[in-house]
Amino acid sequence: MADLVREPVIMEGAGWDGYRLLDSGHGRKYESFGEYRFVRPEPQAMWTPRLPDWDAHSEFIPGSDEDGGGRWTDAPALPDNGWPVSWNETRFTAQPTPFRHLQFFPDMAPVWEWMRDQLTGREDAETLNLFGYTGVGSLALSRHGRVTHVDASKKSVAQARDNAALSGMEDRPIRWLVDDAAKFTAREVRRQNRYDGIILDPPKFGRGPKNETWRLEEGLPDLVADCRQLLDADSRFLFLTVYAVRMSSLAIGGLLADLFADLPGTIEHGDLAVREAGEGGRLLPTAIFARWSQS
Repeated sequence: MADLVREPVIMEGAGWDGYRLLDSGHGRKYESFGEYRFVRPEPQAMWTPRLPDWDAHSEFIPGSDEDGGGRWTDAPALPDNGWPVSWNETRFTAQPTPFRHLQFFPDMAPVWEWMRDQLTGREDAETLNLFGYTGVGSLALSRHGRVTHVDASKKSVAQARDNAALSGMEDRPIRWLVDDAAKFTAREVRRQNRYDGIILDPPKFGRGPKNETWRLEEGLPDLVADCRQLLDADSRFLFLTVYAVRMSSLAIGGLLADLFADLPGTIEHGDLAVREAGEGGRLLPTAIFARWSQS
C-alpha cells in the first residue's frame, strides 16, 4: 500500500543560465529568459521587492478575468520568432505569449530532474506526458526511452516538434499527438496499455481539439483514476501539478492516496517554488503538486 507523507515537500528551483528569478514583490516577478528580462504578474509575491528598479524588455499587463488574456508592453528589441534557451541537453524557443508565459514553465526544472532520477538505469522506459505543451518535459524524459506526448493544441505540438529539432532530438522515440488528454487516457485504459511513468499538468480550464470542455475540479479525479490504470507495481512514478486553483496540495495528495492504495511506494505533496537569484533569495511558490513513486 502506498504511504502518504503528511508533511508537505518543497521542490525548489534555483534557476540556471537560461532562466533566473531576479526579484519579486508587490504582486509581480522580475525574470530573465536568456538575455532578455520580463515582468509578469504574480499574486503570491506579497512582499516588497529587493531591487530599486526593474529594467525589463517587456511587462505583461493582464486582461479581465473574463477574457483570460492580456498584452505585453511594446518590446522592439525582442526577436520576432523568439530566441533559444537551454536546459541541460535540451534547447527550446522562448517567446512571449498572450497568456503571460514564454513557451515553457521554468519552475518545472526540478520536476524534470526528479522524473529522470526515478528512471535511473532505464533506457527502455515507456512514459506519458499529458498536457505536454511545448515538449521540454518530453525531451527530458526521452533520455530514458519512448515518450508519448499529448496536447490538445496543434500549435503547441508543432512547437514541441520544433524544440526537438532545435535540440537535435528529432530522431528520439517520441509520439507527438494532438488529442484530448482525458479521452486519450481513457482509450489507453481500454487498450490495456501501461507506462513506467506519467506526468500530467492539467490547466484550470481548457478545450480539446474538438471543442471538448475541461474543468479541473470536475475532470481531475476521473483522469487520475485512468492514469492509475496505466501503471502497475513495476512502474516508477506519477507526477501531478496544479496551477491557479484554490486547492491544498493535501487534497491532491489524498486523491493519489485513495487511487494508489493497492500499489507499493510513497505519495508526497507540496509546493513548487523558485528561489530568487542572489544571496538570501526568497522562495516564490508557483504551483502545488502530488507525486507517487516506487523509490
